[in-house]
Amino acid sequence: MSNHYPIALESQGFEQLQAHLRQANYSKIFVLVDDQTEQHCLPILRPVLEEWAWQCLRIPSGESHKTLATCQTIWQQLLEWRADRQSVLINLGGGVIGDMGGFCASTFKRGMDFIQLPTTLLAQVDASVGGKLGVNFERVKNGIGLFQVPRAVYLHTPFFQTLPPVELLSGYAEVIKHALLQNHHPWHSLLPDDPMSANTNWNPIVEASVQVKAEVVQRDFKEQHWRKCLNFGHTIGHAVESLSWSTGRPLPHGHAVALGMLTESYCCWASGLLTVADLEAIAQYLVQHYPHYPVHELALDDLWALMVQDKKNTHDRVAFSGLAAIGKPALDQPITPPELKAAVAYYTDCYGRK
Repeated sequence: MSNHYPIALESQGFEQLQAHLRQANYSKIFVLVDDQTEQHCLPILRPVLEEWAWQCLRIPSGESHKTLATCQTIWQQLLEWRADRQSVLINLGGGVIGDMGGFCASTFKRGMDFIQLPTTLLAQVDASVGGKLGVNFERVKNGIGLFQVPRAVYLHTPFFQTLPPVELLSGYAEVIKHALLQNHHPWHSLLPDDPMSANTNWNPIVEASVQVKAEVVQRDFKEQHWRKCLNFGHTIGHAVESLSWSTGRPLPHGHAVALGMLTESYCCWASGLLTVADLEAIAQYLVQHYPHYPVHELALDDLWALMVQDKKNTHDRVAFSGLAAIGKPALDQPITPPELKAAVAYYTDCYGRK
């Protein structure tokens, strides 16, 4: 299966999307939205689609709805509107919409085209690139899913104006991750001075971040080896995020990844990989931009139980992807419950020193 598909920055409008739709001549066009993107983003897209007949599919917003039950709702709507394999599904939204919409399109009648139109920073630099699709299952993040590429991805940074600051900051964690993984430029040079500033020009930031991820995916589409480096921050981060859903203090994905990068960097230092200078530089930057989360109040046994279920584990061995140095990924790093406990303590101490 080829993993080549266009990823285009639609900086002015949606001319490339329109050109694709004209050329493809789909039998039917569907747009998947949630209540947030229907209100804030669909009005931006609606004029772009005025020369076609199309149908809107609606689902509830939020990570808690990224389930097989919601997929069933999508499939039912596609059946109701008589979608076929020559139809296309445009996923207008963040990572939940993109992951779940792509999964539903790829499995409906053994596969129909889908186009990713990500509306969040997180989705533009991460979820929409790489062909990973799926839903959460039994508290396991993306426990059910597959690899399948979209027909195209169109990035439009003006969508960010519709985002609350917490969502923009969530996506920024993946920008930081990509900056730390690459070794072509000083990592700080790829990051804005003030990511929350209204004057931030996101186009070059998104373009550089997407390039890092696309290069990694091109080398290892099915995540057999090198692509695992993109999971930096996600082993501990996913576990904290999943557990937070049941605490009444749900943690946004990117905030969880920031927490994961800090704690996993500590584990790399503790195992002799990362220098203390690199560890402190990473920790200082993350603490500067992300609020403290009381991870020390979560049950470590519950966190560990979720980490045991992580998709990247093999042979009953819990491992994470970290850094040997800034710009030098370290894959398949083992972790134990005592090391997790020490990493959580370090995280808490970093904010105590703030």
